[in-house]
Amino acid sequence: MKELKVEADHENMQKVQDFVKGELEQSPGLSHKDLLQIHMVIDEIFGNIVAYAYEDGRGDVVILVDYDKTQGTVMLVFTDEGKPYNPLLNEDPDIKLSADERTVGGLGIFMVKNTMDEIDYENRDGKNILTMKKQIGGSYA
Repeated sequence: MKELKVEADHENMQKVQDFVKGELEQSPGLSHKDLLQIHMVIDEIFGNIVAYAYEDGRGDVVILVDYDKTQGTVMLVFTDEGKPYNPLLNEDPDIKLSADERTVGGLGIFMVKNTMDEIDYENRDGKNILTMKKQIGGSYA
């Protein structure tokens, strides 16, 4: 498992994206679609940590990435020491409503939940730990 620790700052988004892409681009079975979906997940999760985790705007985020070739899965783990927040408790938005009728927020987490195959949240020792797994190399219709 490879690790990157960065300050929770929008300026570090590209560093996080490059780190994960660099770790995964040689993974057998990783399609361009898989990479785009993982890119979206990182954008959403890291962006939310930057925007909401730290009340004073300062804090770190640790990103772990792993590719398990025997299982054909990618695992991403985001850890921060911000205020406790479980994104999995958010009610999914009603995507059948028009944008004008929907409440603001929640669409990004909804997309993450529908992109990743497994998502787990825990708050342990004052840390938010979001673990996500994605099966890669599947067939796409």
